[in-house]
Amino acid sequence: MRTPLGRVRNLGAAHTGTGDFWRQRLTAVAMTLLILPVIWVVMMLVGRNQAGAAQILGSVPIAMILLLFIVASTWHMKIGMQVIIEDYVHDEKLKLAAVMANQFFCVVVALTSIYALLKLSSGV
Repeated sequence: MRTPLGRVRNLGAAHTGTGDFWRQRLTAVAMTLLILPVIWVVMMLVGRNQAGAAQILGSVPIAMILLLFIVASTWHMKIGMQVIIEDYVHDEKLKLAAVMANQFFCVVVALTSIYALLKLSSGV
């Protein structure tokens, strides 16, 4: 027989454990490591015309850096907002709708960012 404390220990308000906590820390570390290369890429783009920017963004290492940054930052954003929603929205139906809207919004932001990066790198 388990006590109430034993049933909820290490689960948090959403009752999903510490997985989100560690995923958010992992994405934060990834963004911290990627921010200097991203700033460097942005500085390389300053003053360039579209053809010059397409040439820089068309490079595989630079595209990979930017793609990793987009994925890490949108994943971090999704987890952060989901934790806030789960902690502070108490109506279950509203919570479910808000979590679903958050998921949809983050996917749209990520896909739009990746599309814009691909569009810019192709020079179109």
